[in-house]
Amino acid sequence: MSRAPTDIATTRMPALARLPAFFALENKRAIVAGGTQAAAWKAELLSAAGARVDVFTPAPGEDMLSLATAPPRGTIVLHERSWTNDDFSGAAIAVADADDDNEAQKFAAASRVAGVPVNVIDRPAFCDFSFGAIVNRSPLVIGISTDGASPVFGQAIRAKIEALIPRGFARWADTAQRWRPRVQALALPFRSRRTFWERFTERAVSAPDAAPTDADLDALLKPAATQTNSGSVILVGAGPGDPELLTLRAVRALQSADVILFDDLVSPDILDFARREAKKMLVGKTGYRASCKQDDINALMISLAKVGRRVVRLKGGDPMIFGRADEEIAACRAADVAVEVVPGITTAQGAASRLLVSLTRRGKARRVQYLTGHGRDGKLPADIDWTSLADPAVTTVVYMPAKTLPELVAKAVGAGLDPATPAVAVERATRPDERVIAASIAELRRRLAAEPPSGPVIVMIGRAFAEYVEAAAARGTAPPTVSAKRRV
Repeated sequence: MSRAPTDIATTRMPALARLPAFFALENKRAIVAGGTQAAAWKAELLSAAGARVDVFTPAPGEDMLSLATAPPRGTIVLHERSWTNDDFSGAAIAVADADDDNEAQKFAAASRVAGVPVNVIDRPAFCDFSFGAIVNRSPLVIGISTDGASPVFGQAIRAKIEALIPRGFARWADTAQRWRPRVQALALPFRSRRTFWERFTERAVSAPDAAPTDADLDALLKPAATQTNSGSVILVGAGPGDPELLTLRAVRALQSADVILFDDLVSPDILDFARREAKKMLVGKTGYRASCKQDDINALMISLAKVGRRVVRLKGGDPMIFGRADEEIAACRAADVAVEVVPGITTAQGAASRLLVSLTRRGKARRVQYLTGHGRDGKLPADIDWTSLADPAVTTVVYMPAKTLPELVAKAVGAGLDPATPAVAVERATRPDERVIAASIAELRRRLAAEPPSGPVIVMIGRAFAEYVEAAAARGTAPPTVSAKRRV
């Protein structure tokens, strides 16, 4: 059975509690009502954004007085009186620290009549916008909002992001701002410009504390300036399912793709890392069901690259492990299309890590072997080395054995494999709905026949799983695995 590649519509944005937006306040007038510490903090933020801040308060506190004498950026002028309606004229933004709801309502009403966005501190019912927690690497600025549900939670997230974002990024973001007009003046084609900024980003991430120089600009421009507008293909490993197991290089490939051709086995969450504008096409190859022909996938991939598209061929697990990578690489080379491979965590590694079982446990397994459970005709491959599979010192991982496992086990046992050899079947490895069945290989064959898998499954066989299987038998079920949603 065959099917045609299918266009996948861009996922719509889920509901937002707040629309994240950034006000441009350079040399614009801002109003702050109140002289408290909270009002002073908002005045400081507005000044830092370049606003000219007028503060109205009959009694400015020490924080406000000190701030007015040394503002971070824009001027802060104190008016030691209460605000009036006329004060809103020409303002771009207004903030107040009100004593009660009555005062808050009056300030908000006057601001809205004047067409000025308003925020009343800690009184969300009177606010047009809110201030979130801020990570400042200006001009790189990250805002965090919990829609008022838990400011403490927002601050905790800010602290985590602060630890992840090097302070040197501020210098790189500022450099990007200065270099952008120079890059635009070169009138490079779109792909060359994108290549420049991708290389710029790679350099910033790899050396965040280095000071960018004109020599860096020249070095980054050379390959971009000489690049043709030809397309390329990148074979990308999506890993076993958990999107957190994507490599950084895989994420960068997804974010730079024009077109993504992905398989049925790829978790939908993985596509969230792709840039929104990328065209996404399902070219699924699924055993025993309608699948796209490999020749059709190759032809589509080549035709897209030939018209200048950057094509990501996204595959579950690792492209080089039962991923038909050799055929797609050969097709690209024959068509003179640039091709590269971004490896992924193969399903065996992902499943073993969740089970907390080493595939090469000392004293139990001296080697690991991977084999496919079906050939091109959907049947058990005829050239399996049964003696090797029966070796008690090997860990064997069988990919895609859902239909052929009974025959595989029968032949392996006939070749000397102990029917009591420990084995584990893992369905939808590393995903939230992962299912694990642990038993002897003989019993596992019967269990899978009685409970057929509905998702991708692998079977791992060998003495390395002895303790896991014993624990499963003692519990009456498989021991718990590490949660696919665990956050470190």
